[in-house]
Amino acid sequence: MPSRDEGATLRIALLGGFRLAAGDGPVRIPAGSERLLAYIALRPGKVARSAAAEDLWPGASEAHAHASLRSALVRLRGTGCCHALDISPGELALADVVAVDLHEVRALAHRILDATESPGLGTEEIEGLSQELLPGWCDEWALGEAEEWRQLRLHALEALASHFAGARRYAHAVSAAGAAVRAEPLRESAHAALIKAHLAEGNQSEALRAFRNYRVLLRSELGLSPTPRLLGLVAGLGPAVSRVDGHHAAVTSR
Repeated sequence: MPSRDEGATLRIALLGGFRLAAGDGPVRIPAGSERLLAYIALRPGKVARSAAAEDLWPGASEAHAHASLRSALVRLRGTGCCHALDISPGELALADVVAVDLHEVRALAHRILDATESPGLGTEEIEGLSQELLPGWCDEWALGEAEEWRQLRLHALEALASHFAGARRYAHAVSAAGAAVRAEPLRESAHAALIKAHLAEGNQSEALRAFRNYRVLLRSELGLSPTPRLLGLVAGLGPAVSRVDGHHAAVTSR
């Protein structure tokens, strides 16, 4: 995992749920202030007060939304964490003393995808990439960010599984691919990564079991069959592999 910002005195966690910590201890703040900090932490640079008020209180009048924003700032000041934000008359920004877990793990994901991160990583990185962004939050601005993070972390987990398999770190390869499968059980590329990890280790029975489980799930949930590309990964491993939707299909190995 990337090293934490040495100069940070506050940490905001957005992955796995919102948490604010000062030093080694958690800090409790009102729900409205939580939403405000999370909103600002998700956006690079400065945010106009008007945009924050409109997004955070979308159903309110402009006057009420701005009043709610001021109230959230006052309550944040009352917790002693007002230094988490740089506040000006027209704009808000996250202060330099605040570190955000999403920023660190997102940077890691991009390094993995750009093939600049070595497979000398391990379970901590898999754990970071396995966490949802603000799970349970239904705000429109949070849902959009959560979906963007979901796509990024799934691609990163699949790439990480490939890196680990290439380095013969098979347990980590299976773990990374398994995390991608749990995050999106119907995603074929995640199951392909898991099957490849099993095959790289020589575990044909595990690869076949993973394929069959996915085929049953895909058929029951969506009425679909695995693509020829996925079928090609397990060609010849079992007689049931070449049967799709009740018809025998010729499946050849790539």
